[in-house]
Amino acid sequence: MKLKMIVGCAVSILSLTACNNEQPGVEVDSVSPTDVTRQPNLLLIVADDLGFADIGVHGSRIKTPNLDALAGRGTVFSQFHTAPMCAPTRAMLLSGNNNHIAGIGNQLPSKILDNTPGFEHHLSDRIVPFPKLLQEAGYNTYMAGKWHLGYSTQYSPASAGFKHSWALEDGGGNHFDGRGFMAEDSRYYDDGKLTSWPARQYSTDFYTDEIISYLEKDKKEDKPFFIYAAYTSPHWPLQVPEDELNRYKGAYDEGYEALRKENLQNLKKAGLIPENQTLSELHPTVQPWRSLTADEQARESRKMELYAAMVSNLDDNIGRLLEYLAERGELENTLIVFMGDNGAAPSDLYNRGPFVKALRNKYNNDDLADYGKADTFLSLSYPWAEASAPFKYTKGYTTEGGIRAPFIAAGPMVRDDSVNSAYFTVMDLAPTFLALAGTTYPQNQKHPLLGTSLVPMFSGETASAHADDYVTVLDHNNRALVRQGNWKLVAQEDSYAENGFALYNLMDDPAESVDVKDDFPDFYHSLIAAWQNKTQQYGIKAIPDKVMMK
Repeated sequence: MKLKMIVGCAVSILSLTACNNEQPGVEVDSVSPTDVTRQPNLLLIVADDLGFADIGVHGSRIKTPNLDALAGRGTVFSQFHTAPMCAPTRAMLLSGNNNHIAGIGNQLPSKILDNTPGFEHHLSDRIVPFPKLLQEAGYNTYMAGKWHLGYSTQYSPASAGFKHSWALEDGGGNHFDGRGFMAEDSRYYDDGKLTSWPARQYSTDFYTDEIISYLEKDKKEDKPFFIYAAYTSPHWPLQVPEDELNRYKGAYDEGYEALRKENLQNLKKAGLIPENQTLSELHPTVQPWRSLTADEQARESRKMELYAAMVSNLDDNIGRLLEYLAERGELENTLIVFMGDNGAAPSDLYNRGPFVKALRNKYNNDDLADYGKADTFLSLSYPWAEASAPFKYTKGYTTEGGIRAPFIAAGPMVRDDSVNSAYFTVMDLAPTFLALAGTTYPQNQKHPLLGTSLVPMFSGETASAHADDYVTVLDHNNRALVRQGNWKLVAQEDSYAENGFALYNLMDDPAESVDVKDDFPDFYHSLIAAWQNKTQQYGIKAIPDKVMMK
């Protein structure tokens, strides 16, 4: 079925409202692919920890009319891949390179490796962030939202080439105030200078306001712009404004197993996964819904209601931003990219992991009636994160559930092409933006871009982004992957031992359920050789004291 046939009307027997009661997305004129006569504006929207199935155009019951409308005049890409966690994805995004080369070999601390090459925890001097190159090419560059790429003013967004920015330094924080998830409060940068959170502002609303204010401030300048809208929604803690707390009340009372089956069928109907896709293996921590008590079920379903409300609120704000651009007459010359940064988040930090004491000193999750407010700290946890996609596992893993994310592109250089199933990665965005800006990456850099411009694929000139022999090698927290075409090596732990890898053929086995390395030894050894070569080239190292957030 063509995806356009279900845009704006998620196929679900459990939908809250009929399609004719939905609010429409922002109306914009349809734009056909044309030769762009001047440097196009570039708008990059990143959703934080958004599950693959969790937007309307993917068949979700979550209402996202603005993203659906965007997809309706552009292309939905079903094989976009990221790193398995937030910071390495952002490093790869801004550098067009491997996360180790970019300085974020691991998101979590390692006393043994921290500050060694590949583990600097900020963008390294081995890469040049593409916003800096866009700025040199005449662009106004703006950023608002999550940074997560450095812990001092020296490594703030201003150092990466952003003219104006308002950023959360760390990986997550309260959506209403300055409380973080560690003992210390969160830190924020306003144009590279430390600042504090504006009282009682909701994060997604505030970041949208900031972006619009930057555009207003510079609207008399005859310059193209690049916007990095790095929203922190729907990342934990699950919080929404008071008047949106019950936006999805009762929508998930059937439980996560029912939602998982529904999402599988709707993704097939949307043409985003193959008909032979089956539900993947569940994470071993997931308990059957029927085994929960009534109180546990109420608390679990409430988490998903709040997450869904956060996604819809994010869509509302995307609509505000697109409406502003339309009113300014800028939309028709703007490439708009919407993406997720990894799979849905499984961590329940309030109950497990290294931050329990700090969180319980700041928040209280006892009263169900308070869920979603500023004084509670809730996470989806594994069951709902698993329900968000039919792929294996979640954020944190190099299986498809951790690294396959939503991606929509629209603009004058993007063909209206329903669904595109070509494989590409987050590293391909930097060369895409540079190509559209008419500039190039410095030739004197020791490490050239690993990504490839997506412009030919966007326009329909080519069917795919990469040649058949293109190889992706990725490692994070001793979990690794090597991919070439439909062949994929995966190691979940101790990826530095050759026998730690499993081989999957994603064409025949998209659920990554059957290890075929003994059946295809030539493919296996070829990819092992690529792994060994790239670990040397990228500076990938095993982490002897890795930290896990469970």
